[in-house]
Amino acid sequence: MKIIKVANEAELSKAAGELIAGKVRSNPEIVLGLATGGTPVGTYKYLIEDHKKNGTSYSRASAVNLDEYIGLPQSNPNSYHSFMKKTLFDHIDINQENTFIPDGKAPDLEAECADYEKRIAALGGVGLQLLGIGRNGHIAFNEPGTSFASRTHVVPLTKETIEDNARFFSSREEVPTKAITMGIETILESKEIILLAFGKSKAEAMRSLIQGEVTEDFPASALQKHGNVTIIADEEALSLVGE
Repeated sequence: MKIIKVANEAELSKAAGELIAGKVRSNPEIVLGLATGGTPVGTYKYLIEDHKKNGTSYSRASAVNLDEYIGLPQSNPNSYHSFMKKTLFDHIDINQENTFIPDGKAPDLEAECADYEKRIAALGGVGLQLLGIGRNGHIAFNEPGTSFASRTHVVPLTKETIEDNARFFSSREEVPTKAITMGIETILESKEIILLAFGKSKAEAMRSLIQGEVTEDFPASALQKHGNVTIIADEEALSLVGE
């Protein structure tokens, strides 16, 4: 793993944005694997500004997202479809037909999972996957105990994850309890992975990721098995590494 230590969230967003934009410029047809939540928002803002100022084009690129809540229509402001349009897709020149997010309202969820795997394969796989990390080590919505051999699947969300995501909803009761997520094996098939983390709340998780054992009890530890992972994290998130 390559570790890039930055001072704060602003520097993290800039470093990640520069890396991603550079990959797009060098490979205009890249397949980007994208994440949601609070962690990548600053990075997406950087990409939008870079697109406007420097003309980095996404017109030939594709994007596949890690996950989506089950039960929310795409038009719901808390769906990840809406999140991605609001925070990135509506502000760059990517072809919306080349952006893919699981359908949480699909009538046959198992078929949707299988179809999503086929979409990724048809694109030639993910070239650059962006990840965050949960306090319990989850990546995407793969909670502790998820098999490292997992493919795109339906998952129940843990109490901790529901509580973490409640800040995006009007009440905790509105937070969906299930999601569709890329599996760990699907994520590990990405050619390159960038993981972002900032803040003291991620310090224990980062110590376990970098220094801990590889175990399905800590899903992110699977990244130790990948040959091309870059971690970009701030001082607070890395404060326990080495102790």
